[in-house]
Amino acid sequence: MDLGLKGRVALVAAASKGLGRAVAEELAAEGASLVLCARGEQALRETCAAIEQSAGVPVLGVVADVANPSDVARVTQAAQERFGRIDILVTNAGGPPAGTFDTLGPEQWQAATSLLLTSVVELTRAVLPGMKARGWGRILNITSISVKQPVENLMLSNSLRAAVTGMARTLATEVAAQGITVNNILPGYTRTERVVGLADVTAAKEGISAADATARWESQIPMRRLGEPREFAALAAFLCSERASYITGTSIPVDGGWIRGLL
Repeated sequence: MDLGLKGRVALVAAASKGLGRAVAEELAAEGASLVLCARGEQALRETCAAIEQSAGVPVLGVVADVANPSDVARVTQAAQERFGRIDILVTNAGGPPAGTFDTLGPEQWQAATSLLLTSVVELTRAVLPGMKARGWGRILNITSISVKQPVENLMLSNSLRAAVTGMARTLATEVAAQGITVNNILPGYTRTERVVGLADVTAAKEGISAADATARWESQIPMRRLGEPREFAALAAFLCSERASYITGTSIPVDGGWIRGLL
C-alpha cells in the first residue's frame, strides 16, 4: 500500500528511542523527510544517522526538551529553515513519575503538565498555521491506554493525557474542513524502556521481581505478550498518511486487546 508520504516532512518528538524512534523509522521507510528532537544528544545523533543510512531520507536532529516552550520554538524554526514546512506532527514525551495522589506534590503536577499537555499545545500552535495555509496536515498525539482505562498508580499520566485527548478531539472539529486531521494513538504495554522502568517501580512497591510484574501485565493482555514498537509504528504511519484522509478525532489503542471497553 502506498501511503502517499514520499516527500512529506514529519516532526517527531522524543524520537531517539522507544515508540518515537519506531514511528520515525516507519515514516522514513515510507519516504518522509524527518525532523527529530530528544533531550539526549548522543542517542539522537545515533538515531538520525541510523535512519538516514537505512531509509535514505534527510533527517534533521535537534536537541530539545518539549516541556520547554522555547525549545519547541527552536525545533520548529529549525525545521522551517531546513525543509520550509512541517506536514506531519507526531507529539510524544516521556512519561511522568508513577505515584498516587497523596505522593505527588505541586511541583510534580506542574512538571507533568508542562511535559504532557503544554508541549502538545505549543507544538500544535507552531505547526498549525502552515498546515492551514497549505490545506493539508496530520497531527498525531501519542498518549496512552490510560485515557480509556486508567492505570493504577499513574495519577499524573491518567489525568494529563486525558486532557490532551479533549484538546485534540475539539481541535479535530475546528480544522477538519481545512484538510487537517487530528488523532490520538494509545500505546498499551509495549516493550520500551518506559515499561521496563514501570516494572521496576511496581516490583519495588510490591516486593516482587520485575519479571513477575511484567508477567502479570502479560496475563491481562488477551494476546499474552507485550507489544513491539514496530507494531505500534505501523498504525501511526497510516494515520499520518494520505490514505487516512477521512479519519479524524479518534483515539485508537494498540494494546493487544487490554482495554475492555466497547469504545
